[in-house]
Amino acid sequence: MPSVRVFSGAIIGIDAFPIEVEVDSTPGLHFFSIVGLPDKTVEESKDRIASAIRNSGFIAPSQKNRKIIVNLAPADIKKEGPAYDLPIALGYLLATAQLKFDGKDKVFLGELSLDGSLRKISGVLPITLMAKRKGFKEIVIPQDNVGEASIVKDMRVIGVKTLGELAGYLQGKTQIEAAKTIDYDQFVKEIQEKNEEEDFDISHIKGQENAKRALVIAASGGHNLLLYGPPGSGKTLLAKALAGILPRMSQEEALEVTKIYSICGLINNQPIISKRPFRNPHHTTSAVAVTGGGTWPKPGEISLAHRGVLFMDELPEFPRNVIEALRQPLESGEIVVSRASGSVKFPSRFMLVGAMNPCPCGNYGDEAKACICTAQSIYKYQRKISGPVLDRIDIQINVPRETYEKMSGEAEGPKSEEIGQIVAEARQVQQKRFAGTSLQVNAEMGPREIKKYCQVDVAAENLIKNAVTSHNLSVRGYHKILKIARTIADLDNNEEIIRANHIAEAIAYRIKPENDPLASAI
Repeated sequence: MPSVRVFSGAIIGIDAFPIEVEVDSTPGLHFFSIVGLPDKTVEESKDRIASAIRNSGFIAPSQKNRKIIVNLAPADIKKEGPAYDLPIALGYLLATAQLKFDGKDKVFLGELSLDGSLRKISGVLPITLMAKRKGFKEIVIPQDNVGEASIVKDMRVIGVKTLGELAGYLQGKTQIEAAKTIDYDQFVKEIQEKNEEEDFDISHIKGQENAKRALVIAASGGHNLLLYGPPGSGKTLLAKALAGILPRMSQEEALEVTKIYSICGLINNQPIISKRPFRNPHHTTSAVAVTGGGTWPKPGEISLAHRGVLFMDELPEFPRNVIEALRQPLESGEIVVSRASGSVKFPSRFMLVGAMNPCPCGNYGDEAKACICTAQSIYKYQRKISGPVLDRIDIQINVPRETYEKMSGEAEGPKSEEIGQIVAEARQVQQKRFAGTSLQVNAEMGPREIKKYCQVDVAAENLIKNAVTSHNLSVRGYHKILKIARTIADLDNNEEIIRANHIAEAIAYRIKPENDPLASAI
């Protein structure tokens, strides 16, 4: 019989493309070949597929004297992963007249076990979104992947457990109910009703009021943050508490993030990721692991932190090339990974939160303990973070040791839930401000938006003029101050004009006094 085709999907970067699985079966000596730029995983699928077909009650390729050619079109796109097992098996059964069904409006994905059962795969969400965009009506996937696909509206999602079960469904012998579409707002509401407490509530941190204020501003405006001070002062705890005051993502943001995690196979038992990511790579992590890459590029830590936080503890201990690789993504919100096989663009709109000691021993600038480092070692340690990288970090705050009275006293101040509400209200102001644009928070503003939304009164203008002139601030530094001040004004319910007190506080996060432990570096 003539060749047949069924549809599947391939992923390049975080985008998916339709793949036609063409199968041709002709009489002759047994031969089974897969062409169309398959990787090793796809080539090895022949044996898995043969066993799955035989154990599902059908005649396997090795049991027939047939020459079978499988073409994965278009042939110039690399095909990788086990998701093509199911469409290849169905194409073979169609080509050998063991099954009859109309697959023109269906997309098939799934890895086959030797017994014919279907295993969970990665990358289902972006392929489901592609299928809807291309006009397909139904997607057939392993039962364990149904959750992430069910967030896509107006798409029939069929979850199956075995090849035999699917064969009965396609021939109309059995019925499989389509998965119920998940309503994102209702899903978030149910999670909030569970009222799961954060591991690190900001109210548990005693003292450090200046640092807590900086956390609120950073969370409200999406600003990058650097916490520096002696060991044990609470820098890491403050950074981890930041995750508890960030608002839930919008559905659009959640889909962006879930696509990335779906491709990396990091979705657990949740249909969609609604909580903002908090990534905390170790300082031994390589540049490729942070930025993304590989022979066939995959997302790195900065993409896994998209719309969330990338926390780099002990920042100077990271290799210099890793820190410098953050420069372009911090500005553009994306990274282009280029290899001989092609270029792939990954989103990377994240908040960078760094924590560091001011010197190798950690006590430089500490009033209570003497620093044992030489001036040269302090300079060398601080210069591990270059000026251009520091210039891209909006808020830089000293976290000193706390007094005994504060350490031994009762924890005071609002809880993460209360502060989170304040942050959410500030973000709602920004969403209203940037409606109809791709911007989400103040930190993402460019020169045009700064000119439009960062209007200052006379006193504020004089203050920022003196700061720029006396400290020789760069254009980026000037813009950073205005964006921070815009966020402070939003928290102060001043949506129109930025006042002098807002500018003064913003300047304090950028310009350090001479006795500050990082004054020479910053």
